[in-house]
Amino acid sequence: MLSLLTLSAVVDAADESSLIAGVFNPPRLAPDFSLRGSDGSELKLSRYRGKVVLLSFGYTSCTAVCPITLSVLARTRKQLAAAADNLQVVYITVDPERDNAEQMRQYLTAFDPSFIGGTGTPPQLAAVRADYGISVSEKMPYPGGYGLNHSSYIYLIDRAGSLRALMPYGHNADDFAHDVRILLK
Repeated sequence: MLSLLTLSAVVDAADESSLIAGVFNPPRLAPDFSLRGSDGSELKLSRYRGKVVLLSFGYTSCTAVCPITLSVLARTRKQLAAAADNLQVVYITVDPERDNAEQMRQYLTAFDPSFIGGTGTPPQLAAVRADYGISVSEKMPYPGGYGLNHSSYIYLIDRAGSLRALMPYGHNADDFAHDVRILLK
């Protein structure tokens, strides 16, 4: 006969196996960080324990992948309806030269006012990127500015602060909502 603890582990494993995103097995604690938040406060990942976090990296001057990703995450929150109160989107800049806290607040609010951005010094941000395996290209100049290529996947972090899954670019809001609902159970 299965004990309640064993039964719970079986149910958790079954839920985890139905995630669409790539699963971290075993889950591990997501590296914490301390950055300047787009809301003016200190941004620490641990501040969102108790919520599912979708952690993404990008920059406000991006014209391609970043706005599409943030639009998908905004649609995800809408699909979750009341459950969206238990979800936090965190967006860390890869371009501290142009992305200050106010710039990020204005940019993210256009997608969803609940989204929080993080910025800091180049060494602070490099440390966070290293902790999460995020790569960023050298500046690619174009008339009037520059662009950056960077890793474009989204980390799914559970309510306990553990890395549970990694969703690559190109998934839709239905896929994110599906996985967030599982992590909210």
